[in-house]
Amino acid sequence: MSDPIEPRRHVLSGRAARSNRVGRFEANSREHFDDGWEIVEDRQQVRTEVLTERPRRVITRNTSPDVGFDRSINPYRGCEHGCIYCFARPSHAFLGLSPGLDFETKLIARPDAPMILERELRAKSYRPAVIAIGSNTDPYQPIEREHQVMRRILEVLRDYRHPVAVVTKGTLIERDIDILGEMARDGLARVGISVTTLDARVSRAMEPRVPSPERRLRTIRALSEAGVPVRVMVSPVVPALTDHELEAILERAAEAGASAASYIMLRLPLEVSELFREWLREHFPERAQRVMGRVRELHGGKDYDPEWGKRMTGEGAFAELIAHRFAIATRRLGLARELSPLRTDLFRPPPRAGDQLSLF
Repeated sequence: MSDPIEPRRHVLSGRAARSNRVGRFEANSREHFDDGWEIVEDRQQVRTEVLTERPRRVITRNTSPDVGFDRSINPYRGCEHGCIYCFARPSHAFLGLSPGLDFETKLIARPDAPMILERELRAKSYRPAVIAIGSNTDPYQPIEREHQVMRRILEVLRDYRHPVAVVTKGTLIERDIDILGEMARDGLARVGISVTTLDARVSRAMEPRVPSPERRLRTIRALSEAGVPVRVMVSPVVPALTDHELEAILERAAEAGASAASYIMLRLPLEVSELFREWLREHFPERAQRVMGRVRELHGGKDYDPEWGKRMTGEGAFAELIAHRFAIATRRLGLARELSPLRTDLFRPPPRAGDQLSLF
């Protein structure tokens, strides 16, 4: 039996980061201190701000051997879900913003992304391959309800018959089942739903603006019933905090209709390490030493090792144990398989007004 997990109460309502630590490119740092004037700063609520940008390109290329795609799209920068473990937090430093509270409160929407995507897909040099969406920040975070950048991107991909793989924790994806179901029937879409824990209290502390675990399981069911292939992603596995739930998460996801599964061990690159430590000290002080001890065990004595082939799984006895447990559970539950490859042979830019029609 594992010890009961009871997170401490939030200091900042609905936010995971405990501070607004400056990014690694900033020359000066800032910190709060008591100057004796007894002015109480209201830090209980931090409002979300949304700015917009018009990028020159929206398809981002990568050559990482650790991921199964070479291109992706990010409808938003920053993420209101506010997951404390998010490896994308350091990307906010490139904007001169903090990977801490700024990452989850100062967001960038890209409303012109669908139009720019069309331009890129029509380029004569373009060759289709699966586009991943949600590999950095979540396309179905709360602001998508108003801005609808993701839905309009999906409409473009559907019209061009272009394959897409979506990763999300957001149940707002159910709004787009009409598009995803249509694409899935042609072998053009699949979805990964991330479930980190089944404990609603731990989830609320760790990923404060993400729908509850039970709600995400219902989303897996809704997508699978619509014919959309769904992979449950146990991501991240947090050692000494959520790793004991691995089999239970896989079982619940299989019952909900998931077709495949994957997992990623907790990784704490750059500024994420100290932000995560702050969060641990506040919410789980009695477990902080155990958690970080396991993390260092996984990454060669460091908080994080970015080496290809190791950063997603870690190494050592504990990493091998998790891999073994995952393999046994997925075989037992019928989740130990790869989803069918998405099709690229159907790609076809739709005709525009004035285009000459093909005779064949």
